[in-house]
Amino acid sequence: MSGATFSGRRIGGLYFSGAELRDLLVAWLALGVAFTLFFVGGSGGIGRILAAGVLPPLFVALATAGVAFLLHEVAHKVVAVHYDQVAEFRADSGMLFIAVMSSLLGFIFAAPGAVHHRGRLTPREHGHIALAGPVVNLGLMVVFFPLYALGGIVGSEIVTVLGARGIAINVFLAAFNLVPYGPLDGKTVLNWSKPVWAGSFAVSVLLTVWLVFVIGLGFGGPF
Repeated sequence: MSGATFSGRRIGGLYFSGAELRDLLVAWLALGVAFTLFFVGGSGGIGRILAAGVLPPLFVALATAGVAFLLHEVAHKVVAVHYDQVAEFRADSGMLFIAVMSSLLGFIFAAPGAVHHRGRLTPREHGHIALAGPVVNLGLMVVFFPLYALGGIVGSEIVTVLGARGIAINVFLAAFNLVPYGPLDGKTVLNWSKPVWAGSFAVSVLLTVWLVFVIGLGFGGPF
């Protein structure tokens, strides 16, 4: 993959360099593999998915976790460019390796990379850029709800799992990134506006507790 070359492209009015497109693809695929392993319980579940077929669980992981992480990062880029920043996503190969290795042990720590931007910004603009990622994840959570409902209506287990995991991963990702610690988005949002941080963090945490830990969305299904 490292030897692949990509030409820069303009997508939806936003320019992505060749290196950026390569890094987005690498991160998406690595996260797909990592979350596939995580959802089957790590290395102990590899035999089960090999016997049942790798493509369905890999598709679900790419369409939920992969999309959630990448659109989170693209949201940072969109807002940064809006504020006249030079912004590009760069994958972190070391953290992607950790994501895959941790998933083999039955848990996952995923930090696929980050959008790097340069230029002069006010605290408010910094806060908007940071908040964009979690807001997109909350929006994606809403998008996956109809899919979850549709799975029950048509009696399709894979559609139900796709919807449930899309909801769970996105709401959890929003809450986790709003923790005001280290390089996470929450610290930047808090430094800009305590009320905005408190409101967005509270909503994300309450939704995570209700949807993931009370209702149990995201952990059932055939794989």
